[in-house]
Amino acid sequence: MKRAVRFVFAFLLAASLASVVAMVALYILVGQEPSVPARATLVLTPSGDLPEALPDVVFGAGELTVRGYLDLIRKAKTDPRITGILLRPGSLNSPFWAKIQEVRDALADFRTSGKYVHAWLEYAGDREYFLASAADRVYLLPSATLDLTGIASYELFLRGAFDWIGTFPDFLHVGDYKSAVNTYLEKSYTPAHREMADSLNRSQYDQLVRGIADARRKPEDEVRALIDQGPFLPADALRLGLIDEVAYEDELDDLNDDLRHAEFIDAAHYALVSSTATGGGRRSRVAVINAVGVINSGRSGYDPLNGAVVGSDSLVEYIREARADRSIRAIVLRVDSPGGSSTASDVIWRELSISRERSRPLIVSMSDLAASGGYYIALAGDAIVAQPGTLTGSIGVYTGKFVTTGSLEKLGANVESISRGKQAEIYSPDRRFTADERKKITESMQSVYDQFVERTAAARQMPPEKVDEVAQGRVWTGEQARQLGLVDELGGLYTAIGLAKQRAHIPLDEEVELVVYPPRRSVYEVLADQLQSPLGRMQEQRSGDALIQLLGPRERKALSALLAPARLFRSGQVLAHMPYVFVR
Repeated sequence: MKRAVRFVFAFLLAASLASVVAMVALYILVGQEPSVPARATLVLTPSGDLPEALPDVVFGAGELTVRGYLDLIRKAKTDPRITGILLRPGSLNSPFWAKIQEVRDALADFRTSGKYVHAWLEYAGDREYFLASAADRVYLLPSATLDLTGIASYELFLRGAFDWIGTFPDFLHVGDYKSAVNTYLEKSYTPAHREMADSLNRSQYDQLVRGIADARRKPEDEVRALIDQGPFLPADALRLGLIDEVAYEDELDDLNDDLRHAEFIDAAHYALVSSTATGGGRRSRVAVINAVGVINSGRSGYDPLNGAVVGSDSLVEYIREARADRSIRAIVLRVDSPGGSSTASDVIWRELSISRERSRPLIVSMSDLAASGGYYIALAGDAIVAQPGTLTGSIGVYTGKFVTTGSLEKLGANVESISRGKQAEIYSPDRRFTADERKKITESMQSVYDQFVERTAAARQMPPEKVDEVAQGRVWTGEQARQLGLVDELGGLYTAIGLAKQRAHIPLDEEVELVVYPPRRSVYEVLADQLQSPLGRMQEQRSGDALIQLLGPRERKALSALLAPARLFRSGQVLAHMPYVFVR
């Protein structure tokens, strides 16, 4: 017995020592900054959906966030060793535009330093080309096409499917344009819904045309006419002045003096170069709190269908932590959310308001989405910054339930209930709302909507009647919202940081340290969290995730629209959530 105990202790000691040695070795490897050639070209390869945050643990050189790309470009601008940027966009599959606009703006700012930006496109859709058009010169692969075709959106209507399976969507809403319920209630666009969708498309299309026209030095009317002729073969794109050369990547150094004999450093390696190495000392601290995903009560997490979930408990914890740190001189709230629970949004709004009231500047930076509940929490800020392509507004609410009795009857099933209390079965899936129940629910929703309008009126210094005119659940682009007074400035994260520095009396030329929430967890914390979960549940979740990943984007969106009310939120909860929409 004693020998067994000694063996166990010896094994644990050896394992501990091995872990310490491995951690020290890993620290040494990671701690060593890569060398940067004296005249280097930074290679950027943005692709995917340009996330706002990464998973807790990433081994090796992984994907970069939007802020990661912004920081690299800003750092390279002042780094004398970086002579320029080679942009090689991959497939940008984000359904929205604001993040792409933000990276594009950063590239345009980089060019003001006198350094070059050259772009090579292996694939050129609307988004990839729009981003690449910020470059001095644009190159296209000879076997590719330039798929510049315009803006299209697709919205899902499930009412016919519900009728077919015998399910009745009993949903109510406040706001003529609160079209999230149309996914369940309608078979096609209502007039108000179509008007809103057309307005959003027109605004984004105008932004696309204007950006290309400015970059390629063409009149906007000519760019509109060109888009109507797309897609383009490489030779036609060159002839029409949409690109500068048709070339394979290995031919770039023969065609461009800037890239001849260039030494390249990729983004993942350059990200390991500290700012101090480029001469950028940091002093003042500014918190950046990320609110990314559907807003709900409880802890933050991840849903395979709906993606990231912003838990009010988690976000309040981060807000309080930032507020308690007296070294943090300002707070920037970065929002990328379609909204969600109205109560969770109100809890977050309250905590943010307390931070602002205690003499801590609070600036809001909107990413792709800051709509409905996402806009509600933004109202706590001293100022709101959005990209022209941000989707925001959607000041409206809805709630409801699915009555599944008909579907069960088709399967030969029957559900019966016994209850005590007149309203005990108000959210029962076995019957529709009664007239009295509908009245009570409408009163509750109207109260939430009125509070939303009042909060907006107070924050934006507008009469409630004026807010109601632009509310009604209607979604706006950031450009439209700026004209309506719903946001203060157009720009990205660093525009918001600049406003935060100004209000906190930090010199504008001072490089601040960003304290990001939520912080990345350690490997130990992630493993401990996983080990605490029952093995069966982990395997079930992995199986579900794998099956969902087999679906295409549209199919996942359809499942999300169908299951989100029951999957994420409590029965009868009033929701401040924007419509489900596919944007191409």
